Amino acid sequence: MAESKFELVVCIVNAGFSQNVMEAARAAGAKGGTILRARGSANPESEEFFNITIQPDKEVLMILVPATIKDEVLKAVYKQGGLTTEAHGIAFSLPVSHTTAIKE
Repeated sequence: MAESKFELVVCIVNAGFSQNVMEAARAAGAKGGTILRARGSANPESEEFFNITIQPDKEVLMILVPATIKDEVLKAVYKQGGLTTEAHGIAFSLPVSHTTAIKE
């Protein structure tokens, strides 16, 4: 399988923290992203395992970046909004096999 030219960085944080996380991503080279409102759920075992209380109101950042800067963006968003911050976020990336631009 060919290596992906782009990666989708996904970061899920407590509501109210997405702008700070997006600023960190931009500082690491991302051009922008999409922020979605979401609701989280977890069972008590998950909360105990991660040693956090799951807040139901979440924001999901989806940031498409060149694969060459994925690691820097992941590190930046996790530093700003990871589990050890008030945002209590998680971040991961997915390879993107195809992209297209719509022009009018």
